[in-house]
Amino acid sequence: MKRDHWTPEDQEALEKEMERVNLVCGIDEVGRGPIAGPVLACAIIMPSGEPIPGVKDSKKLTEKRRESLYDRILSQCLAWGIGMRDERAIDQMNIRQATLAAMKDALEGLRDREGKPVVPDLVLVDAEKVKTSLPQRSIIKGDDRVYAISCASIIAKVTRDRMMVQYGKEFPEYGFESHKGYGTKKHYEAIEKYGLLPIHRMSFIHREGLFKHAGCQEKEDRP
Repeated sequence: MKRDHWTPEDQEALEKEMERVNLVCGIDEVGRGPIAGPVLACAIIMPSGEPIPGVKDSKKLTEKRRESLYDRILSQCLAWGIGMRDERAIDQMNIRQATLAAMKDALEGLRDREGKPVVPDLVLVDAEKVKTSLPQRSIIKGDDRVYAISCASIIAKVTRDRMMVQYGKEFPEYGFESHKGYGTKKHYEAIEKYGLLPIHRMSFIHREGLFKHAGCQEKEDRP
């Protein structure tokens, strides 16, 4: 884990840096920890001026609040993009490299309301650095400290959660709609009883030693 040495002076310097440019892009991801489903990133450019009240790190908001802010953020943003790497890419690349790839795709996928590509003047990333030639800053706890990153965290979280709810409908025995792919007790019990799905991250499951348990046979790929 990266050490946080952020000071009020750092915050002031960042705010001045953002004031000197026109388009500031915030990037954040969700889904590093689950044992199933994709890792997903959002890049977003918000207009300058008064921020949307209540926007903060998505982990500190209720699901209902995130859903309401999701629509407001997308109605006000100047451009946004989504990047994703599925469970197979995660197993092949490792979770950090998959996360960075998703972030890069989100940045390169920035589009305005007319679908035209948008290139930001400054990229602010939550605790990571993206492969890009654009000016960028890595901000520890950026989802708390930078409005655009907070917006990105909310969009990423709601987008991924909605995907997991759909998986819950496809595989009702596993409860994806509630745990969103994280390794809860009920999730592990479902794996023990019904076996592994194609959307499970096999590298994560191996790490947990679940293949040693009876009944944990990988299911056939979905059509």
